[in-house]
Amino acid sequence: MPFVPVETPKCPKCGKSVYAAEERVAGGYKFHKTCFKCGMCNKALDSTNCTEHEKELYCKNCHARKYGPKGYGFGGGAGCLSMDTGAHLNRDDLDGVRNGARLEPKKIAKAPEGEGCPRCGGYVYAAEQMLARGRSWHKECFKCGNCAKGLDSILCCEGPDKNIYCKVCYAKKFGPKGYGYGQGGGALQSDCYANGEMAPRTAAIDVSKIKARPGEGCPRCGGVVFAAEQVLSKGREWHRKCFKCRDCTKTLDSIIACDGPDGEVYCRTCYGKKWGPHGYGFACGSGFLQTDGLTEEQIAASRPFAPPSTTSILAPEGEGCPRCGGAVFAAEQQLSKGRMWHKKCYNCCQCHRPLDSMLACDAPDKEIYCKACYGKAYGPKGFGFGHTPTLVCTGEGETRNLYTDGKPLAGPKSSSGCPRCGYAVYAAEQMISKSRIWHKRCFHCADCRKSLDSTNLNDGPDGDIYCKACYGRNFGPKGVGYGLGAGTLTMA
Repeated sequence: MPFVPVETPKCPKCGKSVYAAEERVAGGYKFHKTCFKCGMCNKALDSTNCTEHEKELYCKNCHARKYGPKGYGFGGGAGCLSMDTGAHLNRDDLDGVRNGARLEPKKIAKAPEGEGCPRCGGYVYAAEQMLARGRSWHKECFKCGNCAKGLDSILCCEGPDKNIYCKVCYAKKFGPKGYGYGQGGGALQSDCYANGEMAPRTAAIDVSKIKARPGEGCPRCGGVVFAAEQVLSKGREWHRKCFKCRDCTKTLDSIIACDGPDGEVYCRTCYGKKWGPHGYGFACGSGFLQTDGLTEEQIAASRPFAPPSTTSILAPEGEGCPRCGGAVFAAEQQLSKGRMWHKKCYNCCQCHRPLDSMLACDAPDKEIYCKACYGKAYGPKGFGFGHTPTLVCTGEGETRNLYTDGKPLAGPKSSSGCPRCGYAVYAAEQMISKSRIWHKRCFHCADCRKSLDSTNLNDGPDGDIYCKACYGRNFGPKGVGYGLGAGTLTMA
């Protein structure tokens, strides 16, 4: 029994065998890794952005450009539609490029008449021959005679004109034509009749020629409605041709049709514009309310009017809003310390910032403040508590800063005291560095006086303490070494 080699799948792009170590699968076809790229923009693809169309690979963007919807539909120019067909990617200077390398045209020796490639007439050698109908073709010439699509033994169809075609073009050129099998069955097509004399003629039918009795015909044209073309809406019969939106003439069906109070039918959008809610209702102008059908005067007249003053209705003494004295109703009340305020009056008495239950602070003077103004008016003063940055001095006289240099003013001095000021250090205020004890106030950088902690403390050779930046400036490496200008070296 003769040896039969195992058939390997062919790459649709280059026509060569594809082995398991280099295959990429898309649309049921196997491609080489190097061939697995977009046919328009030459972008490398993977399983997440690959789209296959008739054995040709595209990225999602190029596939949408070439085969996606075009024009200005879906509401007059929706952003998802465009007129980009990818023409800027089909440049003539890329015709001879494959995998980034330009293929120079080959000179083919002409063969005697009837012996060479049927398409170009050149000699066909064994390494590049493709057989069809007992004739040898070049691999590059083995294409559809109509759409120039690359063929193989599965897709190739030999036509009566001694040419080869893909299955689609063969069916268009030599397959059955016409409008049979139920007027246009999927197996029959009529490409060649599309604009020719053999195409069936569809005449514009005037459905209003046969008039019905008053009140019985189509509400739009008044003609008689027969069973084959009737559409029902609200118990009335319409012609299928007349069943359109009154305003935008969009074709309707039972899902999107809306019967208007004027006896006409509308699509949902036009019905909402003409008969839907308008103005500033539902919480004064919600996003789902629109004013397409109103003039500027009607819109202005329908705006809600709110009295500018909350004191129009005064409350009994001690029962109204603490700020303005007006009566507070349930729709506008805000509670604070058992008292009711207007929403408009519920703001900081100093900076007038609007407040809520998280920001409001009740003060001893029975007013309300935001947190910042409350801290300024009633919070601690001075620069105590370890130089806390949140404490400020806003008053005069006795509230001024009492510690000008940040050092203790009294107490016994000792050799074991703070290295900076010499005074004794007690447990409540001590900071430890290299077995030495410092005051919290004295525990700062010797150069920039920045407050230190265990994360940025550096003990200097001179016995003082520094932050990391000052330590590096004083005791770190200098010069332009380590690769001529490394960023960690400085001349400071």
